[in-house]
Amino acid sequence: MHGLSCLTPPMGENVKSSRLTAVAATLALVAGLAGSLAGTSAAAGKSPTPPGSGKAAALAAADSAARNGLDGLAHGGDEELVRTRVIPWDNGLYYTAYERTYRGLPVAGGDAVVLADSKGRVRDITAAASPDIAVGTTAKVTAAEALAAAKKQLASVEESSEPVLTVLLKGSKAVLTWQTTVIGRTSAGAPSALLTYVDARTGRIAQSQDKVAHADGHGYHSGDVTIDTAASSMSDPNRSGFKCGGQNGSVYSGSSPWGNGGANDLVTACVDVMYAAQREYDMLKDWFGYNGQNGQGGLAPARVGLNEANAYYTGSYTTYGRSAASTNQVTSIDVVAHEYGHEIFDRTPGSSGLSMENAGLNESTGDIFAALTEAYANNPKDTPDYLVGEKVNFSGDNKPIRYMYDPSLHNDDPNCFNQLTSNTEEHAGAGPQNHWFYLLAEGSSPGGGKPASPICSGGPSSVTGIGIQKAGKIFMGALLSKTSSWNHAAVRKATLASAKNTYGSAECNVVKAAWNAVAVPAQSGETDCGSTNPGNDFSLSLSPASGSVKAGASVESTVSTSTSSGSAQTVQFSASGQPSGVTVSFSPTSVSSGNSSKMTISVASGTADGSYSISVKGKGAVEHTATYNLTVGSSTPPPAGCDDVESTFEGQLGQGQAQIQPNGSYYTSNVSGTHVGCLRGPAGADFDLHLQKWSGAGWTTLAESTTPGENEDISYDGTAGYYRYVVDAYSGSGSYTLGVSAP
Repeated sequence: MHGLSCLTPPMGENVKSSRLTAVAATLALVAGLAGSLAGTSAAAGKSPTPPGSGKAAALAAADSAARNGLDGLAHGGDEELVRTRVIPWDNGLYYTAYERTYRGLPVAGGDAVVLADSKGRVRDITAAASPDIAVGTTAKVTAAEALAAAKKQLASVEESSEPVLTVLLKGSKAVLTWQTTVIGRTSAGAPSALLTYVDARTGRIAQSQDKVAHADGHGYHSGDVTIDTAASSMSDPNRSGFKCGGQNGSVYSGSSPWGNGGANDLVTACVDVMYAAQREYDMLKDWFGYNGQNGQGGLAPARVGLNEANAYYTGSYTTYGRSAASTNQVTSIDVVAHEYGHEIFDRTPGSSGLSMENAGLNESTGDIFAALTEAYANNPKDTPDYLVGEKVNFSGDNKPIRYMYDPSLHNDDPNCFNQLTSNTEEHAGAGPQNHWFYLLAEGSSPGGGKPASPICSGGPSSVTGIGIQKAGKIFMGALLSKTSSWNHAAVRKATLASAKNTYGSAECNVVKAAWNAVAVPAQSGETDCGSTNPGNDFSLSLSPASGSVKAGASVESTVSTSTSSGSAQTVQFSASGQPSGVTVSFSPTSVSSGNSSKMTISVASGTADGSYSISVKGKGAVEHTATYNLTVGSSTPPPAGCDDVESTFEGQLGQGQAQIQPNGSYYTSNVSGTHVGCLRGPAGADFDLHLQKWSGAGWTTLAESTTPGENEDISYDGTAGYYRYVVDAYSGSGSYTLGVSAP
């Protein structure tokens, strides 16, 4: 059995979604991967050597790590890690991003970033989890049929992309899909840009993600400002792709001076947009050495005049409406910089990704870049702060809609990571990371008229900030290590590595204190904030990195090490995270780096079926970890007529009895998509099937199949959340088999 694992049922709203990864340990999503692989990309180790010895050494080290599958970079024989981007950073550092391909097809998930220096030393590796891929590459569903299925998700479709055959990684399973994006409106009239994966065998929606990132409607003008435009149109001659115009995408024409200063004049609205977006672009270049919101010298075009109290980013452009009372256009510095903050998040490695926490982190990223842009612009009509919407009476109470220094001041939004639940709304979910950024930049008691910031239970007594520019650069460096499995734990590890490698131990320790202050706990393998000189170092990899085994049997993997800098060192092996009944042993228990050990995972009889992540640690002068994905389960075949289900469960019922599946527990779906249940009961009986979702207070039945007879089937399109099936014996008794698939 694989694909679904079982957990203790939710107990109220304080359950952490980061611990509830049932359908997948990592649900990876790479937006537009097929396009990024075209033209200039090259397989790791096969690219021409770039000019400049420092960059060449860093790139050679990164490609070597990718080619040899070090740490989290393992890949099978039919796979390649394809270098898609090299981003220069401070101190002779280079971030090198890789995507995965399988038999020439792009893979959504399993992406990675290697940080190496100009001396050819690997400083850090981040990688999304990737199972072994073994899937056919011939589609049974045509591209046209897949596109039609994707379009059915929206009430109206304005545009769509050509479907691209893509391998989607869903936890421990690879699925052949058609990847496409459809832009339009939902049945409720909300804007939507769905990045969709349609199963190329069944035509069902395998996974979808809405790339529209919303901001609340609010706005004001920036006053008399200077912007860069062409002589006769609102097109930026210096920033690739940037222009501003109406809702049909056309650019406004005319000549300087642009606009009349009117609150609802749309050309004036474009002045506000271009001013804020250009200041953010300049801030990225001047403060961080980063090349524009898209990282390649440009940014998405903008549209104004949306007849809604809204603003959002679609993945292709930003768009801005009016205030709720129609008193002005929502084109203030913070709104515009927030929306282009979504573009920064989308265009850095890992794209928008998917996880239960990802939407909140995306919203927080927008808020962080809004605060950075306000600080850089230092506009006298909007002095820098850490508030969102402070100039607009959006809620009728003359208060901001988000407070970065104390998120709880708005609707009791979460200040602390341990307050997040599966039901936390995405803007409220921005709270913990917003709070962390303020503490890092300003501290808990900054003085000078700046507000104090509370510290969560268990945190340090105080935090002393390092300034917004340093904090911003550390955060930007972390985004360059982003993968598709981004969550708060990953941000903590990445910002610590960014601080240590960009500045040093002192700044790294403040980053750590700020995360402790918002209750994001220490993570296995995070930097110790010690010396920035890597000295003697090694890399760690597993082959294979996943396996399936029945209870009572064992499975093996090779743990390989390689000296990445300095001299060889003794590496001691250990493992953690294995469930009860599972033991992990190593032969030998330690090696000199450059050698390998055999890892044996033994599963005792009676061990619960499920999918488990085991952390394999190698400890020498430094410490590295790799993840082994273990599936424990029987060889029960899927129910008759249900060949495509991901997981199979068995049970036995007497008349009038009921059972909960999977295994008396529930599973988590991190994305919207189709849930499939396929029940086959004993002949002559009447068994029924019910699909339920956790509401935060109890289980609600969403779909059920209660036709007379032993066989029942459910197919339900649902949103992210916690789900379970209930099987009941209406009449008769005996054994049943339940096949289940989830988005």
